[in-house]
Amino acid sequence: MRFTSPAATAAALAALALTGCASHRQPDVALPAAFEAPAAVEGVVDLDRWWAAFDDPQLTTLIEGALVEGFDTRIAATRLAEARAVRTSQLLQFGPQGNITGSARRTETDQIDGTAVDIPGFSTSGTSDRYAADFNVSWELDLFGRIFTANRAASADVAAARFAYEGARASLAAAVADAYFQARGLAIQLADARETARIQRELLNIARIRAERGLGATSDADRVAGDLAQAESQVEALESELASARRSLLVLVGRGTDPLANMSVPASVGEAPPAPRTLPGELLARRPDVREAEARFRSALGRKQLTAKAFFPTFTLTPGIGIQRQEQPNFESTSSSWNVGAGVTIPVLDIPRLLAELRAQDARTEQAALTYEKAVQTAYGEAENALLRLEADRRRVVLLEEGERRAQTAYEAARIRYSRGLGDLQTALSAEQAWRAIRAQLTAAQVQAMRRAVQAYQAVGGGWPSAATASSGRGEMG
Repeated sequence: MRFTSPAATAAALAALALTGCASHRQPDVALPAAFEAPAAVEGVVDLDRWWAAFDDPQLTTLIEGALVEGFDTRIAATRLAEARAVRTSQLLQFGPQGNITGSARRTETDQIDGTAVDIPGFSTSGTSDRYAADFNVSWELDLFGRIFTANRAASADVAAARFAYEGARASLAAAVADAYFQARGLAIQLADARETARIQRELLNIARIRAERGLGATSDADRVAGDLAQAESQVEALESELASARRSLLVLVGRGTDPLANMSVPASVGEAPPAPRTLPGELLARRPDVREAEARFRSALGRKQLTAKAFFPTFTLTPGIGIQRQEQPNFESTSSSWNVGAGVTIPVLDIPRLLAELRAQDARTEQAALTYEKAVQTAYGEAENALLRLEADRRRVVLLEEGERRAQTAYEAARIRYSRGLGDLQTALSAEQAWRAIRAQLTAAQVQAMRRAVQAYQAVGGGWPSAATASSGRGEMG
């Protein structure tokens, strides 16, 4: 019968495990050549600083201030620093390990019976002192590339933390812009509500004059007074909502304790910028969440390879030096020593556990691969949907702007006719309500278009310097 040595068995298992690592499937990250959304024909937008495309100095100030003072980016920065420190700690474990140790002991001996001995170094009574200092080192010889594999895995973790940091910054920029445009929408609604209240006061005054002159019923004034009360209550509600939105915006940019007066919000929105020119394949480089998922897959793959190398023998050098001193009555001695040792550890009974750990890590690697694939598909879906919706919203705004202009003209005509006694109140109110309704739709559409633009720029990976970070990310991943 032929027996196989434990070392040969472990080496064979390690070779099989490494073969399995090398043959692990690569994630499927293929994407279509183009989006189905219509391509923008306007000028190219700098995606690194997409907020400049809105041509709004206040928005630029808010976002760039938030990128420095915002809590989300500051927290993400500390996580990145933690990941870098953890990588350094993990790699230092493969270097020489050892500490200087020292000891001191005093012994008091009193002989209470028997024959006393007073030979130097062998006294049976008296005080003796012993001192020792040692420096023992343990150093694992990296014959199988464990440190290289560990470095790749740890560097991938740092790269993932770096992309998470950039993703947090990009998300914060989008969140600030979104909150800013929502606040501006509320400011427009508040201005409209105040204008509605003013118009109702004007109509109430006209209704009273007409009633006094016998040109209209007194009930007209009562009806307008009711509408006026409703308009004034809407003003109160919108004022509180706008104050809340301004406070939330201050918190986002890291200035949560500032007074609301420091956050002015104009009652206008502006025109949404065009959809950015981009291709689906660019998402793999531009989206920080996709880059993070890729880095985490590389980390899992590296840890799987490191787990497989645990089947190989471990060779260790253990040099050391020491010094000892002993003091007894009429005796003193000082000595030094050095030693060089070597050891080898061959997994035998640990093999079943190592196999289980390898299977577990293989499952984690497959999870990371699937997560990477999902991140790519999610990025593509978000980008295409955002681009489609942005173009639809831009067209909707154009249509509503024309409708609002016509509705306002109709209302002004009805109001003039009523003030001159040529029309009734119902016609004037109906025209005013129609105008206000379409104006409210226009405001909502304008705000939605601006928010869609923010979503589109974020969806295609804007808001961070991807070109500069790409090289550092590859360096961190080895």
